[in-house]
Amino acid sequence: MKIGDKENLLAMKVLQNKSQIIDAREEMMRKGVSFVDSYLRSLLRRLGLVRGVMVGDMVKSWDVLSTVDFLESHVKKNEPILDIGCYASEVIVALHKLGYSDLTGADLNPNLRKMPYQNAIRYEISNFMRTKFKDASFQAITSISVIEHGFDGQSLLKEMARLLRVGGYFIASFDYWPEKIETTGIKIFGMDWKIFSKDEIADFITEAAICGLFPVGEMSYEGKDKVMDYEGKQYTFALVALEKRI
Repeated sequence: MKIGDKENLLAMKVLQNKSQIIDAREEMMRKGVSFVDSYLRSLLRRLGLVRGVMVGDMVKSWDVLSTVDFLESHVKKNEPILDIGCYASEVIVALHKLGYSDLTGADLNPNLRKMPYQNAIRYEISNFMRTKFKDASFQAITSISVIEHGFDGQSLLKEMARLLRVGGYFIASFDYWPEKIETTGIKIFGMDWKIFSKDEIADFITEAAICGLFPVGEMSYEGKDKVMDYEGKQYTFALVALEKRI
Protein backbone atom coordinates (compact mmCIF):
# COMPACT_ATOMS: atom_id res chain seq x y z
CA MET A 1 0.00 0.00 0.00
CA LYS A 2 1.33 3.41 -0.88
CA ILE A 3 1.28 6.42 1.42
CA GLY A 4 -2.17 7.94 1.35
CA ASP A 5 -3.88 4.87 -0.17
CA LYS A 6 -6.79 4.15 2.19
CA GLU A 7 -8.84 1.79 0.04
CA ASN A 8 -9.92 -1.44 1.80
CA LEU A 9 -8.27 -0.24 5.01
CA LEU A 10 -9.39 -1.51 8.40
CA ALA A 11 -9.60 1.17 11.07
CA MET A 12 -9.87 -1.56 13.69
CA LYS A 13 -8.67 -5.14 13.58
CA VAL A 14 -8.53 -7.91 16.16
CA LEU A 15 -5.84 -10.49 16.87
CA GLN A 16 -7.56 -13.79 16.05
CA ASN A 17 -5.10 -16.47 17.20
CA LYS A 18 -1.62 -17.09 18.61
CA SER A 19 -0.17 -18.06 15.24
CA GLN A 20 -0.56 -14.44 14.15
CA ILE A 21 1.83 -13.44 16.95
CA ILE A 22 4.44 -15.94 15.75
CA ASP A 23 4.01 -14.86 12.13
CA ALA A 24 4.34 -11.20 13.11
CA ARG A 25 7.60 -11.81 15.00
CA GLU A 26 9.04 -13.69 12.04
CA GLU A 27 8.11 -10.78 9.77
CA MET A 28 9.71 -8.30 12.17
CA MET A 29 12.90 -10.35 12.14
CA ARG A 30 12.81 -10.44 8.35
CA LYS A 31 12.42 -6.66 8.25
CA GLY A 32 15.29 -6.25 10.73
CA VAL A 33 13.18 -4.43 13.33
CA SER A 34 12.87 -7.08 16.07
CA PHE A 35 14.31 -5.92 19.39
CA VAL A 36 13.09 -8.64 21.79
CA ASP A 37 15.99 -10.27 23.61
CA SER A 38 17.34 -13.47 22.10
CA TYR A 39 18.00 -16.42 24.44
CA LEU A 40 21.70 -15.50 24.54
CA ARG A 41 21.02 -11.84 25.28
CA SER A 42 18.55 -12.79 28.02
CA LEU A 43 21.20 -15.01 29.61
CA LEU A 44 23.82 -12.25 29.40
CA ARG A 45 21.34 -9.82 30.95
CA ARG A 46 20.70 -12.17 33.89
CA LEU A 47 24.46 -12.44 34.40
CA GLY A 48 24.72 -8.66 34.47
CA LEU A 49 26.76 -8.51 31.27
CA VAL A 50 24.11 -6.60 29.32
CA ARG A 51 22.55 -3.43 30.71
CA GLY A 52 19.75 -1.14 29.73
CA VAL A 53 16.00 -1.53 29.38
CA MET A 54 14.56 -4.88 28.31
CA VAL A 55 12.70 -3.57 25.28
CA GLY A 56 9.73 -5.32 23.72
CA ASP A 57 7.50 -8.26 24.54
CA MET A 58 7.07 -11.29 22.27
CA VAL A 59 3.32 -11.39 22.90
CA LYS A 60 2.98 -7.85 21.50
CA SER A 61 4.54 -8.77 18.15
CA TRP A 62 1.22 -8.47 16.27
CA ASP A 63 0.50 -5.05 17.80
CA VAL A 64 3.94 -3.68 16.97
CA LEU A 65 4.06 -5.03 13.41
CA SER A 66 0.51 -3.80 12.68
CA THR A 67 1.47 -0.32 13.89
CA VAL A 68 4.73 -0.26 11.94
CA ASP A 69 3.01 -1.45 8.76
CA PHE A 70 0.36 1.26 9.07
CA LEU A 71 2.97 3.98 9.55
CA GLU A 72 5.06 2.78 6.62
CA SER A 73 1.97 3.09 4.43
CA HIS A 74 0.81 6.49 5.70
CA VAL A 75 3.65 8.52 7.23
CA LYS A 76 6.84 9.72 5.57
CA LYS A 77 10.20 8.91 7.14
CA ASN A 78 10.93 12.55 8.03
CA GLU A 79 7.56 13.33 9.62
CA PRO A 80 7.33 13.63 13.44
CA ILE A 81 5.98 10.65 15.41
CA LEU A 82 5.24 10.39 19.14
CA ASP A 83 5.03 7.10 21.05
CA ILE A 84 3.11 7.45 24.32
CA GLY A 85 3.78 5.12 27.23
CA CYS A 86 7.04 4.41 25.46
CA TYR A 87 9.09 2.87 28.29
CA ALA A 88 10.26 -0.56 27.03
CA SER A 89 8.25 0.07 23.84
CA GLU A 90 9.52 -1.81 20.82
CA VAL A 91 7.64 0.26 18.28
CA ILE A 92 9.77 3.39 18.69
CA VAL A 93 13.06 1.53 18.24
CA ALA A 94 11.60 -0.41 15.30
CA LEU A 95 10.71 2.88 13.63
CA HIS A 96 14.25 4.14 14.22
CA LYS A 97 15.64 1.01 12.56
CA LEU A 98 13.35 1.63 9.58
CA GLY A 99 14.84 5.10 9.10
CA TYR A 100 12.25 7.35 10.73
CA SER A 101 14.22 10.39 11.78
CA ASP A 102 11.90 12.52 13.94
CA LEU A 103 10.89 10.29 16.87
CA THR A 104 9.75 11.26 20.36
CA GLY A 105 8.76 9.04 23.27
CA ALA A 106 6.81 10.12 26.36
CA ASP A 107 6.49 8.19 29.62
CA LEU A 108 6.51 8.89 33.37
CA ASN A 109 9.08 6.17 34.12
CA PRO A 110 12.35 7.84 35.20
CA ASN A 111 14.31 4.96 33.66
CA LEU A 112 13.30 6.32 30.27
CA ARG A 113 16.83 7.76 30.04
CA LYS A 114 18.10 4.18 29.72
CA MET A 115 16.11 3.44 26.56
CA PRO A 116 18.10 2.68 23.37
CA TYR A 117 19.19 5.26 20.79
CA GLN A 118 19.26 8.23 23.13
CA ASN A 119 21.23 10.14 20.52
CA ALA A 120 18.55 9.65 17.86
CA ILE A 121 15.23 9.48 19.74
CA ARG A 122 13.91 12.31 21.91
CA TYR A 123 12.67 10.89 25.21
CA GLU A 124 10.52 13.04 27.50
CA ILE A 125 9.55 12.09 31.05
CA SER A 126 5.98 13.31 30.86
CA ASN A 127 2.35 12.45 31.56
CA PHE A 128 1.06 11.87 28.03
CA MET A 129 -2.41 13.08 29.07
CA ARG A 130 -0.95 16.54 29.75
CA THR A 131 2.18 17.11 27.71
CA LYS A 132 4.11 20.31 27.10
CA PHE A 133 4.39 19.71 23.36
CA LYS A 134 3.00 22.43 21.12
CA ASP A 135 -0.29 22.06 19.26
CA ALA A 136 -0.09 20.07 16.01
CA SER A 137 3.40 18.79 16.81
CA PHE A 138 3.04 15.30 15.33
CA GLN A 139 1.95 13.54 12.17
CA ALA A 140 1.32 10.30 14.08
CA ILE A 141 0.99 9.13 17.67
CA THR A 142 1.39 5.46 18.62
CA SER A 143 0.31 3.61 21.75
CA ILE A 144 1.05 -0.09 22.38
CA SER A 145 -1.05 -1.56 25.23
CA VAL A 146 -1.26 1.71 27.14
CA ILE A 147 -4.77 3.16 27.04
CA GLU A 148 -6.38 0.29 28.99
CA HIS A 149 -4.44 1.31 32.11
CA GLY A 150 -6.11 4.13 34.05
CA PHE A 151 -8.35 4.78 31.05
CA ASP A 152 -9.70 8.33 30.74
CA GLY A 153 -11.11 8.54 27.24
CA GLN A 154 -12.03 12.20 27.19
CA SER A 155 -8.66 13.45 28.46
CA LEU A 156 -6.76 11.07 26.17
CA LEU A 157 -8.65 12.02 23.03
CA LYS A 158 -8.49 15.76 23.69
CA GLU A 159 -4.72 15.61 24.11
CA MET A 160 -4.18 13.37 21.08
CA ALA A 161 -6.31 15.70 18.95
CA ARG A 162 -4.38 18.72 20.22
CA LEU A 163 -1.01 17.17 19.42
CA LEU A 164 -1.87 15.85 15.97
CA ARG A 165 -1.71 17.77 12.73
CA VAL A 166 -4.79 17.72 10.52
CA GLY A 167 -4.37 14.54 8.47
CA GLY A 168 -2.35 12.93 11.27
CA TYR A 169 -3.02 9.54 12.89
CA PHE A 170 -3.54 8.05 16.33
CA ILE A 171 -2.82 4.31 16.36
CA ALA A 172 -3.49 2.39 19.57
CA SER A 173 -3.49 -1.28 20.54
CA PHE A 174 -5.33 -2.47 23.65
CA ASP A 175 -6.76 -5.45 25.53
CA TYR A 176 -10.07 -6.51 23.99
CA TRP A 177 -12.92 -8.97 23.79
CA PRO A 178 -16.23 -8.32 21.98
CA GLU A 179 -18.33 -9.16 25.06
CA LYS A 180 -17.73 -7.31 28.32
CA ILE A 181 -15.15 -8.85 30.68
CA GLU A 182 -15.33 -7.33 34.16
CA THR A 183 -12.00 -6.17 35.67
CA THR A 184 -13.27 -4.02 38.56
CA GLY A 185 -10.83 -4.08 41.48
CA ILE A 186 -7.85 -5.36 39.45
CA LYS A 187 -4.89 -2.99 39.46
CA ILE A 188 -1.99 -3.15 37.00
CA PHE A 189 0.91 -0.72 37.36
CA GLY A 190 -1.13 0.73 40.22
CA MET A 191 -3.96 1.70 37.85
CA ASP A 192 -7.42 0.40 37.00
CA TRP A 193 -7.39 -2.11 34.16
CA LYS A 194 -9.94 -2.25 31.33
CA ILE A 195 -10.49 -4.97 28.77
CA PHE A 196 -12.42 -3.07 26.12
CA SER A 197 -15.65 -4.54 24.77
CA LYS A 198 -17.20 -3.91 21.36
CA ASP A 199 -19.70 -1.48 22.90
CA GLU A 200 -16.98 0.39 24.79
CA ILE A 201 -14.90 0.81 21.63
CA ALA A 202 -18.00 2.05 19.79
CA ASP A 203 -18.46 4.65 22.55
CA PHE A 204 -14.76 5.57 22.29
CA ILE A 205 -15.15 6.14 18.54
CA THR A 206 -18.15 8.38 19.18
CA GLU A 207 -16.11 10.43 21.69
CA ALA A 208 -13.22 10.58 19.25
CA ALA A 209 -15.42 12.14 16.57
CA ILE A 210 -16.25 15.00 18.94
CA CYS A 211 -12.50 15.70 19.06
CA GLY A 212 -12.16 15.55 15.27
CA LEU A 213 -10.72 12.02 15.20
CA PHE A 214 -12.33 9.51 12.84
CA PRO A 215 -11.68 5.87 11.84
CA VAL A 216 -9.52 5.55 8.74
CA GLY A 217 -11.68 2.77 7.33
CA GLU A 218 -13.92 -0.16 8.29
CA MET A 219 -14.24 -1.32 11.91
CA SER A 220 -13.84 -5.08 12.44
CA TYR A 221 -14.93 -6.06 15.96
CA GLU A 222 -15.09 -9.87 15.87
CA GLY A 223 -12.65 -12.03 17.80
CA LYS A 224 -11.91 -15.75 17.46
CA ASP A 225 -9.49 -17.04 20.12
CA LYS A 226 -8.73 -15.63 23.55
CA VAL A 227 -4.95 -15.57 23.19
CA MET A 228 -4.22 -14.06 26.62
CA ASP A 229 -4.82 -15.44 30.12
CA TYR A 230 -3.86 -12.86 32.74
CA GLU A 231 -5.17 -12.20 36.24
CA GLY A 232 -7.78 -14.89 35.63
CA LYS A 233 -9.15 -13.10 32.53
CA GLN A 234 -9.05 -14.45 28.99
CA TYR A 235 -9.03 -11.98 26.09
CA THR A 236 -7.16 -10.88 22.97
CA PHE A 237 -5.70 -7.67 21.51
CA ALA A 238 -7.10 -5.16 19.06
CA LEU A 239 -5.78 -2.12 17.23
CA VAL A 240 -7.54 1.03 16.05
CA ALA A 241 -6.33 3.79 13.72
CA LEU A 242 -7.94 7.23 13.82
CA GLU A 243 -7.28 10.24 11.57
CA LYS A 244 -7.55 13.88 12.64
CA ARG A 245 -9.78 15.52 10.03
CA ILE A 246 -10.70 18.84 11.63
